[in-house]
Amino acid sequence: MQISANLQSTTASMNSNTIKSNYTEKLTKQEATDIRAKITENANAFALKSVNLQGNLVSQKVDIAEEYANFQTFLSDIGYEGKPIADLSQEEAGALVSEDGFFGITQTSERIANFVIAGAGGDEDRLRAGREGMLQGFKDAESMWGGALPDISQKTMQAAVELVDKKMNSLGFSILNQEA
Repeated sequence: MQISANLQSTTASMNSNTIKSNYTEKLTKQEATDIRAKITENANAFALKSVNLQGNLVSQKVDIAEEYANFQTFLSDIGYEGKPIADLSQEEAGALVSEDGFFGITQTSERIANFVIAGAGGDEDRLRAGREGMLQGFKDAESMWGGALPDISQKTMQAAVELVDKKMNSLGFSILNQEA
């Protein structure tokens, strides 16, 4: 199984000849470690890009037209089919980050959490790795931002973590890190 940190597509690329079934063949410890590291890295990158996009739209801190080229593929990958970001008026951008907007707290947190949940496939270690990656991506975004991110980004990451925690709980996994 090959999991790519390149977010040109939000789905993991797999070679069907190398996929190991959970029921017929166990992964080696090194394979599990490698998969966990990739899931953490992918979740980190996904969360970082998501909160950066939110922050840019909310604050107008950077020129949206300049950033458009960097996000065009990413936007397509996450399902955004609306008006080009560079062509949005301030009101249209505000609508996108509103409660019901595509980049609002609910939809963005669901995309981040679903990315982690789908990548984990119900595996506890992978869910933990994805959760760690989301939190690290958020910390990285804060570092790039130069301090606390806008309130919308804070609430989005809180909601995404809660969704992953709920999934872990529904699968019978403790949300507390048992290694701590």
